[in-house]
Amino acid sequence: MTRSNQLDAVFSASANLTGRAILAHLAKGQATLNALAEPFDMSLPAISRHIRVLEKAGLVTRGREAQFRPCTLNTEPLQIVADWTDQYCHIRDARFAVTAGFVHAMKDTSDE
Repeated sequence: MTRSNQLDAVFSASANLTGRAILAHLAKGQATLNALAEPFDMSLPAISRHIRVLEKAGLVTRGREAQFRPCTLNTEPLQIVADWTDQYCHIRDARFAVTAGFVHAMKDTSDE
């Protein structure tokens, strides 16, 4: 999968609230399907479909421990997103600098 396709897959998989909640749960450590399904009012097959989307994007991997298949967060695709957003940091930083300048100017005029 190309980086562009990976980026599209990660954004698509994380666009869903349930998918993001599953990722947040897995950020705390691996979990079984039942543990991931617990906070949701959904069937296990529905949760499985969400996990398959996350797997396809490379965000989740499933292991095998006896009869269990615990899910684990894979952060490598998130690094691709971080790298992509980093190219826009200079714009954000410049806007913050301008805003900070306005705040300081307003403070200086109110102190007079």
